[in-house]
Amino acid sequence: MSRALMINGLTAPVPVIQGGMGVGVSLSGLAGNVAKCGGIGIISTAQIGYQEPEFEEHPIETNLKAIAKHIRRAKEIAGGCGAVGVNIMVATRRYEEYVKAAVKAGADLIISGAGLPAVLPSLVEKSRTRIAPVVSSIKSASVICRLWDRKYKRCPDLMVIEGPKAGGHLGFAREELEKITDAEYEKEIQGIMEVSKEYGAKYGYHIPVVVAGGIYDGTDMENALKLGADGVQVATRFVTTYECDASDRYKQAYIDAEEEDIVLVQSPVGMPGRAVKNAFILDKEKDKPENWKCHQCLEKCNPANIPYCITDALVNAVKGNLDQGLIFCGSNAFRAKKLEHVSEIMEEYKKAAGMCE
Repeated sequence: MSRALMINGLTAPVPVIQGGMGVGVSLSGLAGNVAKCGGIGIISTAQIGYQEPEFEEHPIETNLKAIAKHIRRAKEIAGGCGAVGVNIMVATRRYEEYVKAAVKAGADLIISGAGLPAVLPSLVEKSRTRIAPVVSSIKSASVICRLWDRKYKRCPDLMVIEGPKAGGHLGFAREELEKITDAEYEKEIQGIMEVSKEYGAKYGYHIPVVVAGGIYDGTDMENALKLGADGVQVATRFVTTYECDASDRYKQAYIDAEEEDIVLVQSPVGMPGRAVKNAFILDKEKDKPENWKCHQCLEKCNPANIPYCITDALVNAVKGNLDQGLIFCGSNAFRAKKLEHVSEIMEEYKKAAGMCE
């Protein structure tokens, strides 16, 4: 039985999208191996060039070059299997240039959230790059579909529904995250699917919907598919793989975490986030270095008004300097008990999707 994820002519044999994780957690190594196994591997463009020698002096220009480098590497690893895409936050400074760089480099798919990707269709015209907004509510799904319909006469190629159990920055108020139940959010998912059906009918196209946030094992995937999802987006589970681009110490932080160590934090960019509790989070008196330099990551960040640099915190974490780092994670990070291979996880998801061997 085929359960492939079909996205406007793009086919992923296994209906799994590996979620984009920045900074540097999902680069070409992880994304390429997920694609190799028939899924869609997603590279996060958030400070993607942080390892390059020119990054400190020219962060944006270095990032733009690194996008092409990592897409090329991921496709080489994939060997023609699956698909390779990128996650680009709308909040990214010079967002449009990041999108154009990804399109030029041959990204199969661009997933875009952390803001309203209002201009995204105009940036991919005459290309084969598919586009997918990240939505967390019926309202946000309706707004983006209505806007793209009116302004560009098109609908999304895919919609990613990111729920309250996701990792990193979250599209919910902190109060919502603390109170919303699974049953309540399942109703929201059903409502978003109705929006996708409405606009899909208008354009004679089935807009596939994938559910993200809290998908860890095969049972979680089965539940999402029973709700009517066309596939799932998974991030946290792939962190503790040998192929993940993060340091071994970063991965070990997930493996060592207990359920009570997964906490909500207030990011310096003004959004709630989910992370592993560590010395960095517990330190309420963080001081920015005297010669602190802005890395130009976010459009609306005011260096004078933030308690610490989000780029520095995430780079420290991914490199393994955990006491000085912010370790973003999903709600299920504590379930990680060992390192696995991407291929093992993808086999589990294939079975959950009812796919034949």
